[in-house]
Amino acid sequence: MSGRIAVLSVHTSPLAALGGKETGGMNVYVRELCRHLARRGWAIDVYTRLQNPDMAPYAVREEGGYRTIHIPAGPNAPVDRREVFGLLPEFVDGVRRFARQEGIAYDLIHSHYWLSGWVACQLVGEWRVPVVQMFHTLGRMKDLVAGKDDPREAANRAEVEQDVLGFADRVVAATPLDRQQMLDLYSVDESKVAVIPCGVNLDLFRPMNPRTARRELGLPADRQLLLFVGRLDPVKGLNVLLEAMCELTRRMRPCRAQDLSLAVIGGDREDHLEAMMTDLKCLSEIRHELGLDDLVVFVGSRSQEALPFYYSAADACVMPSLYESFGMVALEAMACGTPVIASRVGGLTFTVRDGETGFLVPDREPKALAEKLELVLTDRALRQRLGHRAVRVARTYGWENVADEIEDLYAELGVVPTSN
Repeated sequence: MSGRIAVLSVHTSPLAALGGKETGGMNVYVRELCRHLARRGWAIDVYTRLQNPDMAPYAVREEGGYRTIHIPAGPNAPVDRREVFGLLPEFVDGVRRFARQEGIAYDLIHSHYWLSGWVACQLVGEWRVPVVQMFHTLGRMKDLVAGKDDPREAANRAEVEQDVLGFADRVVAATPLDRQQMLDLYSVDESKVAVIPCGVNLDLFRPMNPRTARRELGLPADRQLLLFVGRLDPVKGLNVLLEAMCELTRRMRPCRAQDLSLAVIGGDREDHLEAMMTDLKCLSEIRHELGLDDLVVFVGSRSQEALPFYYSAADACVMPSLYESFGMVALEAMACGTPVIASRVGGLTFTVRDGETGFLVPDREPKALAEKLELVLTDRALRQRLGHRAVRVARTYGWENVADEIEDLYAELGVVPTSN
């Protein structure tokens, strides 16, 4: 076989700006992996749903050495991912139509997320090529950690994931725990599940002088800064962090608004305020004593190119997630030399080394989180030690290493790049 890959990323485009409701680590993963594989001679087409009203159906965008093809399916606008499943038959028809018109024959399908896995299942009968699947998150895990008032995953998600696990030739898990959760919660042949970690762009994410970063961003040089980067999703634990901020200001009294800030990157201000108002008992306390606008800064979405400045400007990056299959934000922060304080859940238990590159705390426990935040903020020497070690650990996760392992996985299926 040659080496033409159909990459399926149905519900979110690898070209989309990060921090939106449906954009995050998976976008980065698809973008970076395709970019690195294209450098090695792979011919790659990424199929995603058309969501831009200013873009024509079947628009092709070439960037990073690979093509992204925008397939019309449903409204030409963003749609909640829980509603995308009903649009998939139209998406499948669009992919088939494009491939036929272009005269393309693919050698392998690499699908991302359960929705793309369903699409792969429909295409493979006609194309008769191997399928590599990566879920990024598991529906049954997300439902297990969801609060009683949090929205549940699509009713058929776990069933589809089970079907995909059955027909896929190889399944990629980001960590040994991710793999074990698949084995525990689904029926799957364990020999087909390979553990390959996510990567980090070491050319982009690297240590930078904090004062330089703050000057570039227009931030005060003397204010202590905590950073949250993530989608607006209850599973990311933003409310837990805001409760911890309340506890932190109590522990660090006298604490003035000009002494400490939390920057929230992702979504938009209105969305975050709505989420906070839902279940945040200390919101009135923050407003009364410190002023919400001064303590919590809602930055909104930011490009990948801007993130290193924020990571480098921060004293610590906080990931209070209830579930993470890997935790790419943690890896990006570590590569910039920023300690990470994260929940002891999922892939974060592998990405963040407790006491070495940051700290792990029990999830849903604001007081435990506040304790570690106070420790890092008040001990400059500790912050520096954690940051230096974080950089060394992050360097082992370069995308070149990840691409090597993915290529080996493709080779097991008899698929190699054209240039080889």
